[in-house]
Amino acid sequence: MLKIFFFLITSFIFFNSVYAENIKIFEFTEKELSELEVRKVRGSDNNTSYTVGSNENGNFLKAVADNAASGLGKEIKIDLNKTPFINITWKIEKDLRGIKEDTKKGHDYAARVFAIKKTGATPLSNRAINYVFSSNSEVGENRPSPYTKKSIDNVLATTKDYFNEWVTVKANVKEDFKKFHDLDVNELDGLAIMADTDNSKMKSISYFKNIYFSAD
Repeated sequence: MLKIFFFLITSFIFFNSVYAENIKIFEFTEKELSELEVRKVRGSDNNTSYTVGSNENGNFLKAVADNAASGLGKEIKIDLNKTPFINITWKIEKDLRGIKEDTKKGHDYAARVFAIKKTGATPLSNRAINYVFSSNSEVGENRPSPYTKKSIDNVLATTKDYFNEWVTVKANVKEDFKKFHDLDVNELDGLAIMADTDNSKMKSISYFKNIYFSAD
């Protein structure tokens, strides 16, 4: 099964050009969710279930993946010279402890965010940094996806340290594209959220909120 979600990003229906101090990517409202196209990964048995909610700290997205893999994404132009840092606040309520994430049979994450750069005429030429909330690896670990070297898994959080509690992480996307793909990227082309368990056949529950880009 081709487990490369970032190949699908070009089919999503949103496109924006934005240049501000902080660039908020998702609103996590019912309206937004109804407009976003949910794309199932080829070969998976089920779609991940995405719902929105809110609490005293704002809106959030809940993702339940039960032997499932699908994602939500936006085509959006981000000037990485002005706002190179991605900021993600997320939580995992049910993780995928025990799988081998660096293998095809275990390449699942309860929470991940793809940063995508178009590098050619077709989706197959895209490059991606896959920022993940791991159930088994350590923060700082990184490696190519077992399905393609064009997508790099970069661990920003782990349930070994934060389980069922919100944690905010940050990464310099411009520097990561240079480090992992040897690309000088000035403008990002898209972002996607996914929770997937189709390889392990397990169930995960995760939450996302307040995903934005910043100058520092």
